Amino acid sequence: MSTLYDFKITNIDGQPVDLAQYKGKVALVVNVASKCGYTKQYKGLESLYREYKDKGFEILGFPSNDFGAQEPGTEAEIKSFCSLSYDVTFDMFSKVKVKGADMTDAYKYLTETTGSQVQWNFNKFLVDKEGKVVKYYPSSVAPEDAGLRQDIESLLSK
Repeated sequence: MSTLYDFKITNIDGQPVDLAQYKGKVALVVNVASKCGYTKQYKGLESLYREYKDKGFEILGFPSNDFGAQEPGTEAEIKSFCSLSYDVTFDMFSKVKVKGADMTDAYKYLTETTGSQVQWNFNKFLVDKEGKVVKYYPSSVAPEDAGLRQDIESLLSK
């Protein structure tokens, strides 16, 4: 696979999704968890999504229970939590492994391309309109971060 947009995955409702549908859009791929100190980043992610979605920006949320068992719920529970607690409207996917031998193929691509392993929940990968990974951000980089926003705006303008 040569880009993220070459993969097929399953959304949070159990439906297959061809990531090719995101071609032509800039995406921020985030591994998320409902019981993490960084969970409040959902609010900033949703704000970021609402600010840029009409300009061709997407956020792809991938729940993962890989760190501290902080995403123990079912997909239905995760979807409900995100909707009720943070009014999340960006695209969410089924639970995935983002590290180790069982890592999902999309995350293998992300980590191999950047040379950055996912260290914790709410790590972020910025992907350009062609599906190529441009940059990795650790959990400590909040959605409100000026540098992240500048990187998004730069890709959207291309």
